Amino acid sequence: MKTLTRRGLAGLAGASCLPAARAATRPAAPRVVVIGGGAGGATVARYLAMNDKPLDVTLVEPKQRYTTCFFSNLYLAGLRSFESLTRGYDALADRYGIQVVHDHAAAIDPAAKTVRLGGGASLPYDRLVVAPGIAFRDGAIAGYDDAAMQIMPHAWMAGPQTLLLRSQLEAMPDGGVFVIAAPADPFRCPPGPYERASLVAAYFRQHKPRSKIQILDAKDTFFEQELFQDGWNRHYPGMIEWLPNQFIGTIESVDVKDRSIRTADQTFKADVINLIPPQLAAGLARQAGLADETGWCPVDPATYESTLHRDIHLVGDAVSVGIMPKSAYVANSQAKACAFAIASALIGSEPVRPFLYNTCYTFLAPDDAVSDAISFRIASGKTEIAEILMSKLDQSPAERAAAVREANGWYDAFTRDIFG
Repeated sequence: MKTLTRRGLAGLAGASCLPAARAATRPAAPRVVVIGGGAGGATVARYLAMNDKPLDVTLVEPKQRYTTCFFSNLYLAGLRSFESLTRGYDALADRYGIQVVHDHAAAIDPAAKTVRLGGGASLPYDRLVVAPGIAFRDGAIAGYDDAAMQIMPHAWMAGPQTLLLRSQLEAMPDGGVFVIAAPADPFRCPPGPYERASLVAAYFRQHKPRSKIQILDAKDTFFEQELFQDGWNRHYPGMIEWLPNQFIGTIESVDVKDRSIRTADQTFKADVINLIPPQLAAGLARQAGLADETGWCPVDPATYESTLHRDIHLVGDAVSVGIMPKSAYVANSQAKACAFAIASALIGSEPVRPFLYNTCYTFLAPDDAVSDAISFRIASGKTEIAEILMSKLDQSPAERAAAVREANGWYDAFTRDIFG
């Protein structure tokens, strides 16, 4: 298995000079380094490695195992185990010959075409793919820093924060108040805060039936709003209160000592607070000059090559591609288009017209799920919506229950497509 730790990589800093004898008889394969082992990065690496002509693919990801943000709300509701959300990288290394490096990318040098790792090694590349995910905007909410996140978890990067929020919900008294603060667009997973409210309500209905949920929203409308509010009225009457921005104003600060959120005119106190902050592209992309003044990374919508640096591609939540939502399925779809574009540029593979989609299953209750499917087209250099298919308000309970079964099958198939 071609998996290396930071220590094992220490000797690779000068590795570009090692295979000289072999190079005399066979040209070295083009080198592609992929930073980030989430839905976008792992998919790019896998599809590049599946190419008929050889490519030298290295995936840089510090974590040994990846926890999916998608479906993590089911864990919060006690409907899935945490282990069922985790995936490893063994298949990418063993089946596809990808060199998986468990270290973090410390810096990118676009001029030298190298990636410096935290352990000191340097990886040269012919093409680089950056799939860094999101970060939170510093100072957007006064008082909400790293220490505050251990008291008011965001749980918007799955892992320890997810476990922390679950433990707080379990410890909350019956009759307590759970507050979710939802950010303004754009942010990762537009339906996510409202699905979280739905599934936590399902948990409360069974274990803490006198409890209440408040959603403090930085927006005045949200995606699939009618479907959610219909579900809340049917499954959890009187339990979930949605408060739009026009009623509460912008969240200005938090006070972790008394577990409160403050706007210009109001203070909201709760037993458990799930604060999802405003977002932007993760730090590495911004440090490398791949993000513009918006905090997101502009790319060519056909190839996902950066419009700011040649030979560097970006996929996933960090990119800015018009109307496309920031979701795992979109990241996977972008990654395939990116892989085909890189293979065409480096080894002359036949160009492939990108097919870009988003598919999402959203749970309103343990036995009630809805779905949406969106196809995109590229027109005049921009990404536009071609077609949208969404669940209807008048679907029968049997149809919604069938969507629950489909969703679980979708999760298994989708994660296999990402991680092999």
